[in-house]
Amino acid sequence: MADLGRAALVTAFLLLAYASVAGTAAAWHRRRRLAESAQNALLAAFGATAVATVVLLVALGRHDFSFSYVADHTSRELPLGYTLTAFWGGQEGSLLLWLFVLCAYSVLAVLTARRAGRETLAWVVPTLGFVGTFFAFMLTFVASPFASQVAPADGAGLNPSLQNPYMAIHPPMLYLGYVGLTVPFAFAMGALLARRTDERWIVATRRWTLAAWAFLGVGQLLGAHWAYVEIGWGGYYAWDPVENAALMPWLAATAFLHSVMIQEKRGMLKVWNVLLVVLAFCLSLFGTFLTRSGIIQSIHSFTQSSIGPWFLGFICLVTAASLTLVFLRLPLLRAQTRLESLVSREATFLYNNLLLVALALTILWGVVYPLLSEAVTGEASTVSKPYYNFFLHTFGLPLLLLMGIGPLVAWRRASLRALGRTFLWPLGAAVAGGIALLLAGAGSSRVGVIAYTFSIFVLASIALEFARGTSARRALGGVGWAGAFSSLIARNRRRYGGYVVHAAVVLLAIGIAGSSAYQTVREQRLHPGDEMTVAGNRLVFRGFQTTNESNHRAIRANVDVYHGGEYLGRYRPGKNQYFAEDQVSNEVSIRHDLLTGGDLFLIADQVNGDGSVDLKALQKPLVNLIWLAGLVFIGGSLITLWPDAREERRLAERYEGATVRA
Repeated sequence: MADLGRAALVTAFLLLAYASVAGTAAAWHRRRRLAESAQNALLAAFGATAVATVVLLVALGRHDFSFSYVADHTSRELPLGYTLTAFWGGQEGSLLLWLFVLCAYSVLAVLTARRAGRETLAWVVPTLGFVGTFFAFMLTFVASPFASQVAPADGAGLNPSLQNPYMAIHPPMLYLGYVGLTVPFAFAMGALLARRTDERWIVATRRWTLAAWAFLGVGQLLGAHWAYVEIGWGGYYAWDPVENAALMPWLAATAFLHSVMIQEKRGMLKVWNVLLVVLAFCLSLFGTFLTRSGIIQSIHSFTQSSIGPWFLGFICLVTAASLTLVFLRLPLLRAQTRLESLVSREATFLYNNLLLVALALTILWGVVYPLLSEAVTGEASTVSKPYYNFFLHTFGLPLLLLMGIGPLVAWRRASLRALGRTFLWPLGAAVAGGIALLLAGAGSSRVGVIAYTFSIFVLASIALEFARGTSARRALGGVGWAGAFSSLIARNRRRYGGYVVHAAVVLLAIGIAGSSAYQTVREQRLHPGDEMTVAGNRLVFRGFQTTNESNHRAIRANVDVYHGGEYLGRYRPGKNQYFAEDQVSNEVSIRHDLLTGGDLFLIADQVNGDGSVDLKALQKPLVNLIWLAGLVFIGGSLITLWPDAREERRLAERYEGATVRA
C-alpha cells in the first residue's frame, strides 16, 4: 500500500513537471499538439493524486500503523469519523489535500475555460503545472505521507482539539478557498504572458474567484464556531497568526471582487486588479507556510519541520516572478478611462479597496513582526490584541459605512443634491437608531454605538435598493410584489447577491460588537450547593459526574441555571481526559437564547481535588448573529454564483466570437 502511494506521488510529480515544461514550450512556440499533450498530463496528474489520496484514506480507515503518518495521528480507540479527518490533521496529509484539490481545480478550470482564449489557456496550463509541481515535489521528496515503519501496537492518537465535528468540514472548506485562488492567479499570469490584457481572463475566472472567496469565508466562520465551542476560552477569534493567515487572502480577494467591476464597467484599474490577484494567491501560500512550517506557536500549527525553507523560497519566487511580469506588461495595462469624480461609485469602490488592502497589510505586519524581530535581535516580540483591534476599528468601521454608501452613488459622477435625496432615509434611520441606542444605555462602548449606527445605515441602504428595484420591476406590469422581487434578483444576481452578502457582513458586525463590547464575565470558586450570578442569571453548582467514553474520561460539573424564579435547565461544563493522547481538554456548556441572540457560556476552568470547581461564566449578547451571518453569507454567495442565462448569452456574443476570430 505504501509503495502504491509513493508511486502515485512520483507519477503525479513527473506529470505536473511535464505539464509545466512542455506547456511552456508549447505556449512559447505556439505548438498546438504539444499544448494538448501538456494539458492531458495535467488531467492525468489528477488521477495519480486521487490514487495517493485513496491509499492514505484506506490506511487510516484500517489503522495501518505501518504508515508513520497513521501511527502519529490516530489510535485504535479513535472513532472512525475522527480517524478519517486525521487525513488533514497532520502536515503531510494536509499537503496531500492541497495537491488533490489543486489538481481537481486545474482539471475543471482548464476544461471550462473557453472564454479566456486559446493563447491565454496555453499559458494557464504550465502555470497550474508549476504550482502543482512544487507541492508534488514536497510530498515526494521532503514530507511524504507514505513513510513506513515497523507497526507499533497502537498509535499516538489525534490532538483532542481536533476531535470535533467541525474539523470534518472546516479545514476542507479553507483548502477549497486557499487552493481556489490559484485559478484566477494562473489565468491572470496566462493573460499577461499571452499579452491578452482585456477582461476575458476575469470573465473566465469570475465564478472560480467567487467560489474560492465564499469557501474561504465560510471556512473561517466554521473555524470561529469550532474555537467557540471547543477551545474553551469564551471567544471565537483570538487574532491567532494562523487565523489571520486565512483572513488576509479573503480580504485581498474581497477587494479584487469589487475592483473587477470597475474594470468591466469602465476599463479602469487593470494593474491594480492583477496585483490584487497576486496578493491574494501569495497570501494563501503564506498561510500554508505559517501552518505547515511550525515557525509560529499556534494551536493550528504543526511542529517544526524541514518544509519551511522550501515554502519560503517558493513564495519569494512566485512573488518576484509575478511582479516582474506585471512590470514588463505595464504598457498593455493602461486604463482606458480615468476617474472622473471623487464622488462616484468608482471612487467608493476604490476607497473600499484601499481600506481592505490596508487592513490585510497591517494584519500581515502583525504576523511577521515577531518573526523578524526574533531573527534580528534573537528575542521574540509579540503583537497583542489591542494592535489588531485598533486597526480593525480604524479600517473596519469606514468599510462598514462604505457598504451603505457605495450602492447608492451613481457611476461616473454624482451630484450633491441627488446624494442628499438618496441618503435621506438611510441617514435618518441611522441617526434615530443611534439616539435610541444611547437612551437604552449602549453608550458604555463608543465603538459599539458607532458599529450599530453604521449597521443601521447599511441595512437601510440595502432595504432601499431592494425596495426601489422591486417597485420599478412591478411598475412594468404583469407581476405582483413577490414576483417583482424574485425577478429583480434573477435578472441581476451579482448585484443583489452582493447586497445579501453585505447584509451578512452587517449581521457579523452587530454580533461581534455585541458579544465583545457588551459581554459580562464572572469567575468564582464554587463548592457543591454554592451559587453565583451573572447578568441576572443565578448559577448553582450541584457537584461532579464522571463517565468513561470510548477514548476518554468525561468529567462534568452539574450547574443549574435560574432566571428570577424560572428554572432554565442543567448545564454541564467540564474536562475530557484522553487516554491515548494523554491530554486534557476543556468542554464548555452553552445556553442559547434564540429570542435575544445571546449565549450564557460556562467554562469549568479548574476541577479541584476537594470537590470544588473554578467556574467562569460569560453572558455574550447577540453572539448568535455571527452564526446567522454565515447562513446569510452562503445564501448571498449562492445567488451570485448561480448561472444567469441572459448574462451567459451576452458574454458569449462579446468574447467567444472574438476568440474564434483570434
